Amino acid sequence: MPGPRRRRTGCDARRVSEIVPADRPGSFVLRMDGMEQSHVDLADPTRLVFDYVRRLGDVVDVRAPDGVPVRVVHIGGAALSLPRYVAVRRPGSWQVVLEPDAAQTAAVRAELPLPPRSGIRVRPVDGRSGLGALRDGSADLVVLDAFADGRTPADLVTGEAFAEIARVLARGGWLAANLVDRAPFAHARRVIAGIRTVFPEIVLTAEPATLRGRRQGNLVVVAGTGVPTGELATRAAGGAAPYKVLDGRAVSDSFGGGRPFTAADAEAGPQPEPAGRRAR
Repeated sequence: MPGPRRRRTGCDARRVSEIVPADRPGSFVLRMDGMEQSHVDLADPTRLVFDYVRRLGDVVDVRAPDGVPVRVVHIGGAALSLPRYVAVRRPGSWQVVLEPDAAQTAAVRAELPLPPRSGIRVRPVDGRSGLGALRDGSADLVVLDAFADGRTPADLVTGEAFAEIARVLARGGWLAANLVDRAPFAHARRVIAGIRTVFPEIVLTAEPATLRGRRQGNLVVVAGTGVPTGELATRAAGGAAPYKVLDGRAVSDSFGGGRPFTAADAEAGPQPEPAGRRAR
């Protein structure tokens, strides 16, 4: 069984990642510069511990039934929690992960091995470069869950980036984007405005405390055609950590008024708050 390890990764020698034991035997947490990035349970890869990752798992589950392969592009990888979930629940799925930190990926592969015949392919490229190399209509779902120094990279939240994601998605495909912000959601409003320029429907999920402005939190935006808001709401109400699901009108009411980011004025996501946690 892998043991804890502390190592420096990436081009910036100041970045320190470590893989340490978690809440039960066989489960581990990947930390980057002291911030939790991923939780992996080697004995049960379908156990998603962090709340927002469970919400992303719900998106996968309403996209395709158990056992039905799905084509997923993950922008951002860390310890590959969600790709492992997809591989076990939907064997035969085609998955590509765009993760630029090759040293971190090597450590994860060595210490937290992927399930046999997982079908997970990790490409050591940044999100925009990796998207550009993908074929038109090659994915059913694109998951945007990328962080650099705890912030969503600026080049992934522009209207141009969302147009590129739409190109990669097959007809009827969805984008699931994890954003981090707090009220009054200035950054998220602009990102959502950019998503709306490309995708016809939008749904947003969040913890009630985040929507009330009590703390910074994860906003999972699902965009595309035929997003089953009611089915997501049912899962939200029945899960271990209930969350809110906002339909298109509610998203407009609570997160409208933004101006889309462009390549000329894009900004990275907000700085993480000290108690914040980014998990993949």
